[in-house]
Amino acid sequence: MLRFWLIKLLRTVVTLWLVVTFAFIVLRTSGDPVVALLGADARPDEVEYFRRLWGLDQPLIVQYLNYIVQMATGQFGMSLRDHRAVIDIIAERLPATVELGLTAFAIAAIIGIPAGIIAALRRGGVLDRLIMTIAVFGFALPNFFLGILMILLFSLTLRILPSSGTGTWQHLVMPSITLATFTAGSLARFTRSSMLEVLEKPYMRAAAAKGASFSRRVLFHAFPNAAIPIVTVIGLNLGQLVAGAIVVETVFAWPGIGRLLVVAVSQRDLAVVQGLVLVIAATMVMANLLVDLLYGLLDPRIREAST
Repeated sequence: MLRFWLIKLLRTVVTLWLVVTFAFIVLRTSGDPVVALLGADARPDEVEYFRRLWGLDQPLIVQYLNYIVQMATGQFGMSLRDHRAVIDIIAERLPATVELGLTAFAIAAIIGIPAGIIAALRRGGVLDRLIMTIAVFGFALPNFFLGILMILLFSLTLRILPSSGTGTWQHLVMPSITLATFTAGSLARFTRSSMLEVLEKPYMRAAAAKGASFSRRVLFHAFPNAAIPIVTVIGLNLGQLVAGAIVVETVFAWPGIGRLLVVAVSQRDLAVVQGLVLVIAATMVMANLLVDLLYGLLDPRIREAST
């Protein structure tokens, strides 16, 4: 079991290192951030001064090694524009994104999983077709388009919900629903497929022959055995909620790390962009690591095969 965990953790560390390296190289080779911050009319001596001040005059390999050393000590550098520690800037915005992401995930799980189970139990019926139609619609509808539609309907037409900002539960309604739509549709589809496969297994007929009630067969026999594919989708979507929040936070002016990333990219604030890329990548990688560990707990055969 210990070896299983160590292998997964090692893969996680290597993945994060590759993401950090790729982001560092791309950002450093895509243009001069000093010129972007000071403007094209800045004097050459001013550009050279700030390049030396921020260490951008050093060779790329030296900048990279310095950044790796900083990260190893828990530092992500200083913002080129705000002159503040990147970790402090991210810490200010992260709670808003966590609030939005967890609320959206709860909505998606509460709607998507039961909907998929109901669709599987009513296979081929009107309810099954209706649920799957809605699920495909939610899965395919772009977040930015749905967000704009909700603003037009509930903010501009009905005037019952605020269109942007934060502070009350009303501000959270539209962004969380918009972010949850894709995940709910995905969960409904995969839950239905997994449940249909399990419902045909011999042990389900054996449970019915032993006199187990319908609800007991579904809750204690079918659903636990269908959990692994569902856990996979939950893990993938949980990681993608942070990345998906970039669009949603921009549409609804939600003050989270997604909106911060858009602003930092437009301002060429390298340190902030690198820190945010690492946070987003770490969220997705840790979600996948959690899924792998849950695999080992749900099915010991997977754990043994991995070791």
